[in-house]
Amino acid sequence: MAKKSVARKEPGAVGRFYRETTGELRKVNWPTRQEAVRLTWVVILVMVVFAIFLGGLDYLFLQFFAWLFR
Repeated sequence: MAKKSVARKEPGAVGRFYRETTGELRKVNWPTRQEAVRLTWVVILVMVVFAIFLGGLDYLFLQFFAWLFR
């Protein structure tokens, strides 16, 4: 019979995780406020364009299938 492996927590794991996480977050190249606002507008614009595109496709398919099953 195979022996089950038991997960053992190492002492101080939570503290080490916190220190490593904050250390990694200090290395991040954060965008400026102006860059964040500009990129947010780009995302909103792309979402609106795709919503219009998908809405148009949905309308075309609705009309096609309504015509097909008439």
